[in-house]
Amino acid sequence: MLRKKVLRFALPAFAASVLLAGCSGEEPPVASPEATAGPTAAAESAQQQEFNQADTAFAQQMIPHHQQAVEMAEMVASRTANSKVIELAAQIQQAQAPEIEKMTSWLEAWGAPMPMPDMDGMDHGEMPGMMTSEVMSELEQAKDADFDRLWLEMMIEHHNGAIEMSNTQLQQGVNAEAKELAQQIIDAQQVEITTMSNLLATN
Repeated sequence: MLRKKVLRFALPAFAASVLLAGCSGEEPPVASPEATAGPTAAAESAQQQEFNQADTAFAQQMIPHHQQAVEMAEMVASRTANSKVIELAAQIQQAQAPEIEKMTSWLEAWGAPMPMPDMDGMDHGEMPGMMTSEVMSELEQAKDADFDRLWLEMMIEHHNGAIEMSNTQLQQGVNAEAKELAQQIIDAQQVEITTMSNLLATN
């Protein structure tokens, strides 16, 4: 088995318009339903965009975590002929690449720093499930059944790390979108762990 190598303005303006209308002898304008809905919609949007340090940390750490999973998935097609592993790798890549873009957009909206491009398990030992550069090199050099076994073991550990990070987000975060994504990650990756465990048992 793989050894664990884990490196975590409205009222003043309205009053002024009433005063001006009174002076001119004109009736004050009546606000349309769309206009009255504006502040409510804005308040709801602001509520949705509320975030705290845990939300920021979740995105900053999950981005490189996902990037490593995508990197691992990209290795598969050239190293194995196992159609089930190839299909699973494509599924992981298709799910996690858009999530990286989503979390990047959150950090931009929040004015938070982006993770460094070279983040990996060695640099961020607090991030559960991240693989060291040495382990990644070992995976790159493997082929066929040996690759399948090592890749599945590593991706199970990697998924367990993402689930741990997502549970932390559910407990400590406040941003609704980030918490929704965390739950999606948990649900999807638990299913994938079951699939990978079954593949390991028959490998």
